[in-house]
Amino acid sequence: MPASLSPDKLARVNQMSRAITEEVGRAFIGQPAITEALLVALLARGHVLIEGYPGVAKTTLVKAFSGTLGCNFRRVQFTPDLLPSDITGTYILDMRTNTFVLREGPVFCNVLLGDEINRAPAKTQSALLEAMQEHQVTIEGETRTLSEPFIVLATQNPIEQEGTYPLPEAQVDRFLIKLKMGYPAPADEKRMLSTYDKPPPPIRPVVGPTDVLEMQALTQEVFVAEELLDYVLGLVAFTRTHARVYLGASPRAGLALVHASKALALLRGRDYILPDDMRSLAPLVLGHRILMTPEAELEGALGTSVVAEALDKVSYKLPKRA
Repeated sequence: MPASLSPDKLARVNQMSRAITEEVGRAFIGQPAITEALLVALLARGHVLIEGYPGVAKTTLVKAFSGTLGCNFRRVQFTPDLLPSDITGTYILDMRTNTFVLREGPVFCNVLLGDEINRAPAKTQSALLEAMQEHQVTIEGETRTLSEPFIVLATQNPIEQEGTYPLPEAQVDRFLIKLKMGYPAPADEKRMLSTYDKPPPPIRPVVGPTDVLEMQALTQEVFVAEELLDYVLGLVAFTRTHARVYLGASPRAGLALVHASKALALLRGRDYILPDDMRSLAPLVLGHRILMTPEAELEGALGTSVVAEALDKVSYKLPKRA
């Protein structure tokens, strides 16, 4: 076992992840697996697109999750008249010194909530591309590095199309995970109804930015067997040759699945990836990166169905014994 992934450090990461999940559960009533997916993206230095109907507590989830991290949190409500400078910031004239100074936008934070991201036009949406991919922004020719850790948690409504601008594929591809939040289970919804008139409990930070950076560094040390890399290549190749797929998963998609699987293994107290880690994450990581043919789209086929078929037909080859 590598020295950087000692049993003590593995146990500490597992303990912090459980503490975060429990604290989020005090404000967000839902499946712990949703919080685990957010943690996976955080540790893998990725971003999350949360798609769900109005009123299923998408914003509540993000605010509760960010509150547990002890990091700087900002929220942007996307609207059709939102400008790129409203996100990145702009230079303004300081009358006292007669010089232009930068008024930083909300992107200069650790956790950025982009609420209803598909309500802003493409030019504004693209203001996030550089920030999400390179953790930096360019304002009037000057490049400024964002603080670490940095994660974008964006939400969108899948049913309301009037006054919205579908995310371009290049931007959708920047999201490590796409979560689809449906209606809560009957038991959870009953709990909501019984507690709606009580103020939500304050969320306390259980970790800090230093802890997050440490977990991100440890994630890179998780071992990936060569057979698992072949398994990823098989899954990705299946999506590219499927008869109903117009554009299959890209090399970035395969990298994303490996990084996400490393994070999930670490959260579950292991320093190595299992095939089940990849199987559980493949629909969340690969599904939104697959474009279906027009005929398949008309029939309502989704990329996640292709991923499910790939998981069923592509086998994991066990390593040969010496």
